[in-house]
Amino acid sequence: MWVTQRPAGPPPVMSYHSNEPKTPLQYGSGYSAGAEPQKKKKKTWLWVLLGVVAIIVILAAVLGGVFGSRAADKNNNKVASNADGSSSAGSSATTTYGNNNNNLIVPTATDAWGNPLYPTTTGSARISSATTIANSTLSCGNDTYAFAGNLTVRNEHPLLMAPSYKWDCLNNGLIKNDHYLSYWNATIFENATLWYGEAPVNYTIDGGLGGSGVLDVAMQVQLRLKHWSYAWKVTNDTKWVDRAWEEILVASGNSSQYFGETGDNWNSQHFLDIGEFTTAFAIAYDWMYDAWNVTQREAIMWTIINLGLEYGYNALNDPYGAGEDYSWWRIEAGNWNCVCNGGMALGALAIMNEDPTGIAAKLLPLTIESAQGYCAQAASPDGTWSETPNYWYFGTTNHVQMAASLLTATGSTQGLLEAPGMALSGLYHMYVTGMQGLFAYGDTGPNKYAATANGLMWYATQYNNPVYSLFQRDRGDAPEPMSMIFYDPQVSGDFWDGLELDHHFDNTTDGWVSMRSSWTTTQGMYVAMKAGALLNHQTHGDLDVGDFVLDALGQRWAGELGSADYLGLNYFSNETQGSERWYYFRKRTEGQNTLASLSKSENQNVSTVPTTTFDTTGDVQTALDYTAPNSSTAFFTADMETAYMTPAMRAIRFLNGRRQVLLQDEITVPTNQTVQWRIQTNATITLGGTGNTTATLELGGETLEVKILSPSTASFFVQADARYASDPILPSGSLNADQSNAPAQVLTIELGAGEQDIQVVFNAAMALFIVVSVSSPIWHQLNLLKITFGVFGYCTGTNGSYTCSSRTLGYPISSVISNSTGTTYANSSLDRATKVLLLNPIAAGITAIAFLIAGASHRLGFIFAALVGVVAWVVSAAAMAVDLYVCIMVKNHINDDTSSTASYGIMLWLAVAGCGAVFLGTITTFFSCCTDNRRKRRDLEY
Repeated sequence: MWVTQRPAGPPPVMSYHSNEPKTPLQYGSGYSAGAEPQKKKKKTWLWVLLGVVAIIVILAAVLGGVFGSRAADKNNNKVASNADGSSSAGSSATTTYGNNNNNLIVPTATDAWGNPLYPTTTGSARISSATTIANSTLSCGNDTYAFAGNLTVRNEHPLLMAPSYKWDCLNNGLIKNDHYLSYWNATIFENATLWYGEAPVNYTIDGGLGGSGVLDVAMQVQLRLKHWSYAWKVTNDTKWVDRAWEEILVASGNSSQYFGETGDNWNSQHFLDIGEFTTAFAIAYDWMYDAWNVTQREAIMWTIINLGLEYGYNALNDPYGAGEDYSWWRIEAGNWNCVCNGGMALGALAIMNEDPTGIAAKLLPLTIESAQGYCAQAASPDGTWSETPNYWYFGTTNHVQMAASLLTATGSTQGLLEAPGMALSGLYHMYVTGMQGLFAYGDTGPNKYAATANGLMWYATQYNNPVYSLFQRDRGDAPEPMSMIFYDPQVSGDFWDGLELDHHFDNTTDGWVSMRSSWTTTQGMYVAMKAGALLNHQTHGDLDVGDFVLDALGQRWAGELGSADYLGLNYFSNETQGSERWYYFRKRTEGQNTLASLSKSENQNVSTVPTTTFDTTGDVQTALDYTAPNSSTAFFTADMETAYMTPAMRAIRFLNGRRQVLLQDEITVPTNQTVQWRIQTNATITLGGTGNTTATLELGGETLEVKILSPSTASFFVQADARYASDPILPSGSLNADQSNAPAQVLTIELGAGEQDIQVVFNAAMALFIVVSVSSPIWHQLNLLKITFGVFGYCTGTNGSYTCSSRTLGYPISSVISNSTGTTYANSSLDRATKVLLLNPIAAGITAIAFLIAGASHRLGFIFAALVGVVAWVVSAAAMAVDLYVCIMVKNHINDDTSSTASYGIMLWLAVAGCGAVFLGTITTFFSCCTDNRRKRRDLEY
């Protein structure tokens, strides 16, 4: 599995509009195997026949006909789950919620990753871009409280995130008037009822108090208290107050049930625990303030002071004295700073008006200052979270709760929204979310429980970006109390309408790319690749320059392994080159979908700062059931030389209307060394083709073909997803061992010393021949050779810098050679022949038609298919002849009359093979008719 140490996830929330029982929904990188689709009964003879035809046609069409003749200077030849969910897609919606549901495109369910499953038609809905429309029936208006300024706190309760006017608005019709609020409200009450009947959370320590402590316990308590506090505010039913009080007595160490060391029950050894507990108690104290009697209020207040705020004040006011053992987080930009400061801020605000000690007033400015300098800076300027996609949840949840509480309690967010990265962090989350979970590089973090993406709804309002809210409201983690107070029902439109399919996050600290075929289907293609710096990720990153994931056909074909054991010795030690963190397989370079040094077991250089480039046709989604045009593409390149300390480039690109992916690596492998091209996959792998140049991956009833285009000497191998025998030895002890990664395997290519050019294509469709037809100039950024000739044009240049012709039918190839080689060469016949190269895609198209006819026919239909096949073969033969003529003429001239060299490209040989395959396919199809007739006559005679 991608993540074998799978987090249990946040609260049990329903799949969207599902009538199925609620199951834990999680948000990460893992792979969760679903039920195998029901298999249809096979007609063996037909499948065998069609299988043969399909293979032949694919080979023919793939390679039906174009060459890639490459010329280069003789002395300068250049040379690869989630937070996981366990629930399957929910049932279709059968209930209508709220009155404001006209013209909405509502998901019918959510899948195991929380992705909404949209209908394929829009019905009466009107498609429009994201906006906010003023509607008094769906608005709570503005906060009219007269704030005194500075840090003077609102002198009333509730004051955290949702003052009284907000609750009055929800109760006086807003919930029933809005589709989403009505649905979420119903789900919240079902979950609140579920926990109501359970015993208080047990004080379960994970790996020692200094290990993961009682973080899970703290977040479960917070989750419950949020739901019960909400339930009381909406109903005034005191049963929720009584159940919350029972939980509070236990979680404060004031019951017969053991709950930690007295005076440090919330565990200062792992300060995250204190932060989450303090948030939980602050919300319960504030939201249910009017329900508590005086004794209860004071008990909760003193618990917040003694177990929370005093420790926070020590950490921020006396970090090298009283708080020395637990203050490191105050100057770290990441989720720790947000969680810890968030808890301290909410605790201080909640009791500020009743605090007899003054500690709340002293602590609040300290925690704001720390959060301004570090929590608010945890997102890079492009929005990428500094740690990993999973830690974004913890960081932004607490950043939002803190900033929102400051706004409602003091009238200002106190500068927590000014960093440009936070404004874009919602965009980061949207693009890092794939069709089968997150692009979950690095550590996946602990269980999320109360950490959701619903802060996006608050960001939507504060940053005036309704896309965030429209995106999140359809997600599986939307139904929980925070969404009820953050969501603005006045948002309108469809988040995906006009939204770009691709985005390049170009900050060098976290450079990465996200590319997809659609926003509204889980069956399309999604590719994400990263090539950022390996340092300054709070020891949550991997050595993973060039790492990528690939989703297609509702499956994740190349995935992430996730975290190793957080309790492993020195797992979080440091990020230096020799760190023992890099001893663990899942953190090492060979544990990623990238290139690895097999012979020396060397990791990537941790000091690398790769440079990346990106381009796209700029397509935006314009329809619910969207299909990208055939011309649509995007590519990403990474210069990885400083990661491998040898010239190395990696590029990835969509082909054929985003139905195929091309991955290319050019690397100079040092003498006596071997490089491995690696992808980790849960699929069953079957190798085939001459020399094992094709790998057929099967997963979840779907099939993906992976094919080596270059070099011609390369072959696929399959290996166990485990460490090299030559890797450093792990420390002794079961916690320090590598986890099993089964059923994942590694699909790999091994190449020796020299300048290597590795080109691999991933096919989720059968039209691989398009790779040939658009090989140049469309993938010019992926070829690092001096001249590349193709069907519709040519490119010239070196080292990734190319000048390409426009796409045209026919081009002056002799002039191109003359200009590039510094010689005089004129051949009008050769120039005219480039127009005839058009026969290659024509042959592929006719072959495809023959295949379709054969696939849907029997008896006489096969004769017709064979006749079309004859035409295809004739055209293929003509195309092959022209290809050979052009290649031979170009190669002979360059090798004989210039100082450069030329060699036949793989596409020429594929064109030859394609012509032969079409011929064999035609013969096979013709004889299928006769075989079918004889079989039927035998059946009648019997």
